[in-house]
Order: sequence, then structure tokens, then C-alpha cells
Amino acid sequence: MKKLMTCSAVALATMAGGAYAQTNACLITKTDTNPFFVKMKEGASAAAAENGINLSTFAGKYDGDVETQVAAVETCMASGAKGILITPTDSRALVPVITQAREAGALVIALDTQFEPADAADATFATDNFKAGELIGQWAKATMGAEAENARIALLDLNASEVSVDYQRDNGFLNGFGIDIKDPTDIGDEDDPRIVGNDVTDGSPDGGRTAMENLLQLDPDINLVYTINEPAAAGAYEALKSFGKDEGVLIVSVDGGCPGVRDVAGGVIGATAMQFPLLMASKGIEAIKTFAETGEKPQNSDGLDFYNTGVELITDQPVEGLPSITSEEGLKKCWG
Repeated sequence: MKKLMTCSAVALATMAGGAYAQTNACLITKTDTNPFFVKMKEGASAAAAENGINLSTFAGKYDGDVETQVAAVETCMASGAKGILITPTDSRALVPVITQAREAGALVIALDTQFEPADAADATFATDNFKAGELIGQWAKATMGAEAENARIALLDLNASEVSVDYQRDNGFLNGFGIDIKDPTDIGDEDDPRIVGNDVTDGSPDGGRTAMENLLQLDPDINLVYTINEPAAAGAYEALKSFGKDEGVLIVSVDGGCPGVRDVAGGVIGATAMQFPLLMASKGIEAIKTFAETGEKPQNSDGLDFYNTGVELITDQPVEGLPSITSEEGLKKCWG
């Protein structure tokens, strides 16, 4: 009898191990150095542990590293992953391999950055990036008041690929500031004379510094700087400071990470739009679990082609009619 029980226990353990193996999942981020993606990985790992999912994580070597992300998707397919969470470093170039993964039976969910077309993935959990840009554009216009007509604007974008998150934030900012955007999926096609120019940053402090230096060479009177994210904003500020222009220039950004919120408190960034990468990642893991158990796929938010995980304006200089929270309040919820 004792021997039979031992065999049964082994059989149960084997069955449990098989079930566990069937709930493999992957997280693929653009990099593993950007704090935003570090926090996303933390959220996905915690949610996977809670939900009994075996999570493998991968990241590009730099923002724009398509080859490494393609190889990661192929590795996930080979491992029989039931779900893949990915922040696409190129929202168009990765569509073929993502299509293969879906055809192989994996649930593919984009995080933060939509594919083009959006339905190349089964779902997207993301900030409304156009809205995030619009909020900081509206704030900048209201803060500058009458001087908005004399703005000299530098736009510090992501990279030459012009992925969805890049043009959505850029054009959202311009729209919020009251500038006529031409093609909402293009960057740099506006003809408003207040725009000094665009440069790319790879979303990094070094990139932000170099891009800001380049644009200051074009126009040393820049007084408004939009940046794709807060690391780029930090680099832009260092460049402005080196030119003796750290006073009197408004910097606005998107992310809402704790370091960025502290930069709002310190006066480096005037306003930022807070995202919630932990929520994106945890919801993605929950969706994979549901799909593995029932075959059900997540639904988009009403009227959108993605699931909206929310955005909040963070500033210590609020403007009338534009809801916002302070940096002190923001530090209590950054990247939650």
C-alpha cells in the first residue's frame, strides 16, 4: 500500500509538472536598462509567481534592436510558450514573426507600444500615448500663456523607426499645444515656424543630451522642450545647463517613473504624464493565464484598439481646467 501511494504521488507530481510546463510565458522588452522596462519586468515576474506561470524574460541590447527581439520570439515559440508579452522595438518590422507566433498557438500581447497594424497582436495593454502627449502639450500652452505664440520648440523623439509610441506622443503634444499636425502617424511634417526641429534620443540620457545640443546649435533661444521619456529629459536638462540655459526653459515628458517625478519636484521637468507599466505587465500575465485555461482573449477598451491602462498628469504648477496631481502625490503611485 505504501509503495502504491508513493507511485501515485510521483504520478501526481509528474502531472502537475506537465501542467506547469504548459503555462510557459515570455516577456520581451526593448531593453533591460531603461527603468520603465525594469519596472515592467518586476511586475510581470511578480504576477507570474502569483498565477503559477513559468516566465522567461528577454530584452534587446538597445532601443531599436529588432534582431534580438525576433530571436527572442523564436526562442519562445520553440519552448511552446502559451503567451508572449512584448514591447515591440519596431512596431512594423516585428509583425511577421509575431504572426508566426500566433499561428503557432501563442497569445501575443503588446505592452506600451502598439504594433502596426494594432491587430497584428491579440491585444495591447498600454497608455493612451496620444492622450499622454496631449496632456503635457495642453499644460505647456497654458503655462506659457501669451508667450506660447513665441515658443521655440525642440522635439526629442525616440529613433528613426518612428514607432507608434513615438509618433503618438509627439503628435499628441503638438496637438495639445495647438499646433496643426499633418499626418498623425508621421513625425516632423509640420510647418509651424515655432518648431525648431526634431532629433532622436534612443530614450536615454546620453541621447537626450546629444539631441538637445544639436538643436541648440540650430537655435539657442529654445524655450520649450518635449521629450519622449524622462531619461531623455534628464539628458536634455544637462545639455541646457551646460549652455547656461537651465533657467527659463520648460521641459515636458512622458513616463511617470519615480526618478522622473523627483525631477518634477526638483524643477528639472515642468510636467510629465504618468504611465503604469506594472499594471500593463500584471494584466498581461493574467490574460495569459485566462487564455491558457479557457481560450478567452482580452478585450479592448471601449472605442479604442487597445486596453487603456490610464495616464495622469504630474506637475507642481497646476493650471486651471486641467486635472493633475503633485509630485508628492505622484511619488506614492509612480509606475504602480
